[in-house]
Amino acid sequence: MEVRAVAKYLRVQPRKVRIIAHEIRGKSALHAAGLLRYHPSKSARLLRKVLMSAVANAEENHGLSAESLRIATIMVDEGPRLKRIQARAMGRANRILKKTSHITVVVEEDARPKQAPAKGTKPKPRPTFAAPERKGGKKSKAAAAPTEPAEVQENVVSESVEPQGEAEKGDA
Repeated sequence: MEVRAVAKYLRVQPRKVRIIAHEIRGKSALHAAGLLRYHPSKSARLLRKVLMSAVANAEENHGLSAESLRIATIMVDEGPRLKRIQARAMGRANRILKKTSHITVVVEEDARPKQAPAKGTKPKPRPTFAAPERKGGKKSKAAAAPTEPAEVQENVVSESVEPQGEAEKGDA
């Protein structure tokens, strides 16, 4: 469902509002409001006001959750110009045009499933102590042929142990 909010006759140039509107187009409504909150321009302040009005309209009139809304479209149209005159030398005058804007923000319910943010960082893989496999190229003969475990032969060594004390007595 699409919900809209319109602000008319705002005293800001449409070109400047369009620059800011391009940055937030298609984003989550609350995320975009957070971005606009700390933007230094006048147009960001006015655009945030219209965006929050659209979110409030969606909550009050249609019962939608603010977290599930995203910006569908933002239209910035030119309003009427205020024509002023600035005095110049020798009786002349220059024309000053003060531009106005009409801002329309349309928010809609986000159809994409919301993923839970990953908690922490992904654990590092454990080191392996085996020799790394070679990619591509020729395979070695040892790696190609399966090897059977070699049989271990036990050699029993029998030694005759004589006590040292008796050997010394017999020699003396």
